[in-house]
Amino acid sequence: QVQLVESGGRSVQAGGSLRLSCTSSGYTLSFYSMGWFRQAPGKEREGVAVVDRDGTTFYADSVKGRFTISKDNAANILYLQMNSLNSEDTAIYYCAADRDFRPSLVYRPLSSEPFGSWGQGTRVTVSS
Repeated sequence: QVQLVESGGRSVQAGGSLRLSCTSSGYTLSFYSMGWFRQAPGKEREGVAVVDRDGTTFYADSVKGRFTISKDNAANILYLQMNSLNSEDTAIYYCAADRDFRPSLVYRPLSSEPFGSWGQGTRVTVSS
């Protein structure tokens, strides 16, 4: 499994921006489909944004137009740029990767089950 480490989570005011990072050492992330997922208190984990290894991206409706997922293959870093944050974005954000999963080829590209490697998460708190 790929070792993933998230960073960038912190407390921010509503309307603000954050950029989360997910790094991996020893693995070439260009070979992997990757995603960002989040789990808010008392709620189930949900898919936020996913990028297929071919570069195709998918977003949850709740973050479309506000969040951008990107992957720097040369640096082996996955990013999540989050703008116009609101209190509903408060959650622990997790990075995930999988070499075999192809979100572009399935009906539910934001599903978490196919991802085999997970980070420990980074907390984002948005206050109004």
